[in-house]
Amino acid sequence: MEQNRPQWGSRAGFIMAAVGSAIGLGNIWRFPAVAYENGGGAFFLPYLFALLTAGIPLLIMEFTMGHKYRGSAPLTLTRLNKKAEWLGWWQLAISFVIATYYSVIIAWATSYSFFSFKLTWGETPQDFLLGDYLQVVEAGQFGGFASGVLLPLVIIWIVSLGILVSGIKKGIEAATKVMLPVLVILFLIVVVRALTLPGALEGLDAFFQPDWSKITDGKVWIAAYGQIFFSLSVGFAIMITYSSYLPKKADITNNAFITAFSNSSFELLAGFGVFAALGFMAQQQGVPVNEVVSSGVILAFAVFPQIINEFPVANGFFGFLFFASLTLAGLTSLISIVETFVAGLQEKFNISRTVSVLVGGGLAAVISLLFATKGGLNFLDVTDYFINQFGVVFAGFVEVILVVWVFKELDALKQHADSVSDIHLGAWWKFCLKFVTPIVLAYMMFDNIRQNITAPYGDGSYSASFLFTYGWLVAAAALVVGVILMIIKPFGKQGRGEM
Repeated sequence: MEQNRPQWGSRAGFIMAAVGSAIGLGNIWRFPAVAYENGGGAFFLPYLFALLTAGIPLLIMEFTMGHKYRGSAPLTLTRLNKKAEWLGWWQLAISFVIATYYSVIIAWATSYSFFSFKLTWGETPQDFLLGDYLQVVEAGQFGGFASGVLLPLVIIWIVSLGILVSGIKKGIEAATKVMLPVLVILFLIVVVRALTLPGALEGLDAFFQPDWSKITDGKVWIAAYGQIFFSLSVGFAIMITYSSYLPKKADITNNAFITAFSNSSFELLAGFGVFAALGFMAQQQGVPVNEVVSSGVILAFAVFPQIINEFPVANGFFGFLFFASLTLAGLTSLISIVETFVAGLQEKFNISRTVSVLVGGGLAAVISLLFATKGGLNFLDVTDYFINQFGVVFAGFVEVILVVWVFKELDALKQHADSVSDIHLGAWWKFCLKFVTPIVLAYMMFDNIRQNITAPYGDGSYSASFLFTYGWLVAAAALVVGVILMIIKPFGKQGRGEM
């Protein structure tokens, strides 16, 4: 299994890469909104509980699987049990879909980095975003390319694939060692500036003010588990692939704890920055903080430009820092996402790394053009929702059920993790993976299906056929592709091409 296997040059390199993939572009705006909507300061109790009972146990399990079986998700799961290869390909298909639209959001952030200098978005940033920049048309229409998105998208793919072609040490690790510290420094500058703005304390008070009445609401706890599950990048092959490059004696458990708590620390930092800025915006407009709170694309590309407009000094400079940090956060995650299916193709078909990057990454780049059209925002919105809610969550649930209950590998994985780790796994780890995690994920799946039956996604703004084609069908296609790739042909003797 070890022949020609690449490794991280150092433990720090692995942790930086793992943390970089976990931080992601979405965490900068997702966590603050989720926390605010689910009890503010009180949300940190279920969040910490979810981290300790699902996030870290799942992370340790995936780190151990990749480290023990030394392969991408399909090869790792094949070595764990020959009947499980399809699951690995399903996870890679999910990563592939995410890469196609995630790259486009990074392209937006790249454009906005340069828009910041002259505040190109003007006095009505949301109108600029939807009208002038993305030129959004009705759902289901393509409308030709949004010209402003194409060039940055091409640059993002050239940079990402260039880093991936260079390999693990000289490519991913070297790039991450530069990008992650720069990302943290840039974002720290933005946060510190936000904290010094008038109204920042009111924003932080709104963010941290605990609403203890919500602690008894089951939806708040599900939201905490959902946030942990998505933010740690578990369930869709990234952590299995990354940990397969760890040296034989790497401390798995300690690395998992460092990765998890580093990610949570960045989420908290994002909360400080976002709500300090929202407090400033609320004061400038003379309204309560809750009237300016938003999330997702609108928060990043419409609300924040509006906040930047109001900055008393050097607003263009701080706007650049903010969107540059979004770009770097996105790049570190995109590289890790693409690495999952690059490694899978390389092992499956015994091809060189360069060929697997050009084929896998090149195909993702071509398909990403769909989301660079004038109808791209609608395609992106629906695809992102369904591939996450009915792809990532479902695949994670199936992974836990198969590994823990069907193949009964938990004891073997515990033994392997303990053999290389200073912190030995106790009964809590097995209990969480046997009961807590699968029960929570099963309920999340049930609740997602129930909600989409009673009230289809989009509040009526999308037709049933559009939701089916670009939502349900995409999520189902990822599973079908996983099964097809398992059937195509067996792995070669080494299970890996030239590195």
